[in-house]
Amino acid sequence: MDRKRSPNRLIVDEASNDDNSVVALSMAKMEELQLFRGDTVLIKGKLGRESICIVLQDDSCDDANIRMNKVVRKNLKARLGDLVTISACGDVPYGKRIHVLPIDDTIEGVTGNLFDVYLKPYFLEAYRPVKKGDLFLVRQAMHPVEFKVVETDPAPYCIVAPDTIIHCEGEPIRREDEEKLDEAGYSDIGGCRRQMAQIREMIELPLRHPTLFKTLGVKPPRGVLLYGPPGSGKTLIARAVANETGAFFFLINGPEIMSKMAGESESNLRKAFEEAEKNAPAIIFIDEIDSIAPKRDKTNGEVERRIVSQLLTLMDGLKQR
Repeated sequence: MDRKRSPNRLIVDEASNDDNSVVALSMAKMEELQLFRGDTVLIKGKLGRESICIVLQDDSCDDANIRMNKVVRKNLKARLGDLVTISACGDVPYGKRIHVLPIDDTIEGVTGNLFDVYLKPYFLEAYRPVKKGDLFLVRQAMHPVEFKVVETDPAPYCIVAPDTIIHCEGEPIRREDEEKLDEAGYSDIGGCRRQMAQIREMIELPLRHPTLFKTLGVKPPRGVLLYGPPGSGKTLIARAVANETGAFFFLINGPEIMSKMAGESESNLRKAFEEAEKNAPAIIFIDEIDSIAPKRDKTNGEVERRIVSQLLTLMDGLKQR
């Protein structure tokens, strides 16, 4: 027997309006959810993905459906026919500044200033909501350009108002970097059933049910060591856990932390942990950790000892969630 679905769980349908910032519901569904035309809503899709949009009324939309374009579906990792959850956002703050970067393969052959030709007309008096990590497509000058929201202030989302500063300086984002491992989930990992069960128990359970650990008086682990030869899937596993739980994923390459300047290596570590804390809940993945944190009794110099001590101090200072 089918279980009755929650009224805010809706079936993804194709949009009749190709606006990146808009989703559409039927009048009856908007009344049921106590939403008004122009309200800002938070939509939750697969792998813990979320996006923020403006809701409009569409009388041709089925009461059980939500209409969204391809860009919104991509941000949610949702396909036509999938289920998503929608909820009102309340008062979304106007942004002080946002930072966006283009995807490299969409600006090939583009001439002119990206801000003047694409971003300024797109955001001009449109009061569009944006969320960190989301993609959006701007169709201007017969050459669509895809951008990614790299940062918002305030985080994690805001409304782009006339006073919002829009930064677009920086290296374009490589398509392969954007898509590499981005859609990884538990279903993409094979041959590690026992290991995945342990990892999910140690990482996913505390992220999803922190009150359970508090009630039982049990402290969740602050770190998990994955070991294996190169190419065995350690990074893929960490990315999959982050995607499935909706946690922020912060990748640190161990050798890149090291610096010849006194104190700089420890500073690099602190900055990485501070960035992750700003985006909590977060998963920090340190690749090649043995290059920066060998056993303390096997460290060869003062620098290595300081880095190990700094790493342990930072891990001791982690919050329970």
